[in-house]
Amino acid sequence: MKTFSLQSGSNGNSFYVELDGVCLLFDAGLTGAAAERRMSAHGRDIRDVDALFISHEHPDHIRGAGVYQRKFGLPIYMTERTQDATRCKLGQPIDITYFKSGDTVPINGVRIHTYPTAHDAVDGVCFVVEGGRRRLGIFSDLGHAFPELLPLVESVDAAYIECNYDSGLLASGSYPEELKARIQGPHGHLSNDDTAALLAACRRSRPKWVAVAHLSEQNNTPELAIGALHEALGDSYPVHHASRYDCSNMFVV
Repeated sequence: MKTFSLQSGSNGNSFYVELDGVCLLFDAGLTGAAAERRMSAHGRDIRDVDALFISHEHPDHIRGAGVYQRKFGLPIYMTERTQDATRCKLGQPIDITYFKSGDTVPINGVRIHTYPTAHDAVDGVCFVVEGGRRRLGIFSDLGHAFPELLPLVESVDAAYIECNYDSGLLASGSYPEELKARIQGPHGHLSNDDTAALLAACRRSRPKWVAVAHLSEQNNTPELAIGALHEALGDSYPVHHASRYDCSNMFVV
């Protein structure tokens, strides 16, 4: 299994995964031109993608979905409630396949498992991609470390996982108090410390590597996020970074 992040942050999110000849995108928060360019940087053509999965209706995850379908021909997969919440943002997509939160969706022998999150979306999900005895988690916009999350993290070989904010930077920053409360509330995002504690709590197994994702521009830095995980797990634990400004390296699961 090969994967890279096209971009991850409040300015746009998208992740690419390929295995067994199947090419998948998760979320579409970039413009069509940016997505095509970043796919090309890794020698991939966005027109070869077999399916685009949408996690929830927030613009940084869906704003490009209609363009990806009309311009590149990508089939879109999302829940019906998510489409109802995003109809005006998608334009006129013509090929949407619905799944229900908790479903497993097969795409040419690859299985995409969907799991409900606690994020403040109408029907948000996170994903595990499974095939060839490998499992990759795409864990972002989680709300909080809900009880089902730990065994899910223990079950994957590698994961993109949100480290949205550093608690100290958020507390001292310029965001309005109601926005701070939303971010660190039960339906917002995981902090660096939340994610570090989650990974440290893994007992049965731990992902062989993680890539910190969805970092806040004002309330976090890659150094703080990676440092928090290394403090909890040791400096030798492999932690990568899914940047908000560019595509990541190609990772192998």
